[in-house]
This record gives sequence, structure tokens and C-alpha cells, in this order.
Amino acid sequence: MNPLRRRGLAFLLGSALLGLAGCSVVDRSPTPSALDRNARWVLLPFANHTETPLAGQRAEAITESLLRGGGMTHLTRYPASLVQETLFETNANKVQEQAFGWAREQGARYAVSGAVDEWRYKVGVDGEPAVGVMIQVTDLSSGAVVWSSVGGKSGWARESLAGVAQKLIGSLLQPLLAAP
Repeated sequence: MNPLRRRGLAFLLGSALLGLAGCSVVDRSPTPSALDRNARWVLLPFANHTETPLAGQRAEAITESLLRGGGMTHLTRYPASLVQETLFETNANKVQEQAFGWAREQGARYAVSGAVDEWRYKVGVDGEPAVGVMIQVTDLSSGAVVWSSVGGKSGWARESLAGVAQKLIGSLLQPLLAAP
């Protein structure tokens, strides 16, 4: 292969990798080694800060499945009676307070909660899926947030919104799932 063609191929590959790197952003706090995976954990409602109905519940379902699949066997999901998501949530703080109260009544040690900031297909010719999620772990005995992770990801035109969300949430949870 001639050198000019090789350089052109290297440029295209480098550009493609840079383009892929720009499709997602993830920031995490360090995972404390003291988190006890064998303790009792609860999954609480995710706040929905989007215009997409039920986006919080969709993110919760993916989070629950990934945590259970990652070996977190002592995980309980909040009762459905605690939250009834509407398009215009006016009682999100009240629901969070009730959920944390319920979690403490259950004798749980840690609560996993979060928020969805983006859950949509972008407007335009390609209509790429875009997801933005924040997940945190709260030590219920102290009320302190002991771990958090936030990220955003967009996909390609032929990808599903759920698939992009699953990839993002999996990436956000990776340190918790990898912890001993």
C-alpha cells in the first residue's frame, strides 16, 4: 500500500475514533471500597426531568436489571404505590422523601436513586437517540451520598433509545458491578 493511501486510512480511522469518543460523556465519584454488596439495597424512584413520560421508570427498570445481573441479590424495588409519574411532576421532592422513609423502614443500608435529564430522539433527518442519566448511592444510616455517577450518550440513527440507555447506564454502574 502506498504511503499516501496509508496516511489517508490512518486519518479516517483516527477521525472515526474521535467521533465515537464524542458520543458519550461519563463522570463518576470514586467507588468507596467499604460499600457492602451483601447489605440490603433498595432501588428508589428516579426523577424525570424530561418531557418524555415514564422516562424515570424506564431508567429504573434498566438499572434494576443491570444491578441484579451484576450479582446484587439483596436489592428491593420500591412499591409502585409510592409514585405515580405524571407529565408535569409537581411533587418530586415529596415522593423522594417518602421513598427514603420507606427504605429506612425496610432496614436497608443503601439506596440507589437517580434522575433522567434527557430521554429522546433528536429532531432532524437522522433522529439519533440521546440519553442523560444521574445515579447515586445513599447510605441510609447517615443520609450521605457515598457514590454518584452522571453521563450522557447519543447513538446513531438506527440505534434504539433503550439500547443507548442500557449502554449508558451499564457504563455508569460499572464500578458498582465490578466492586468485590
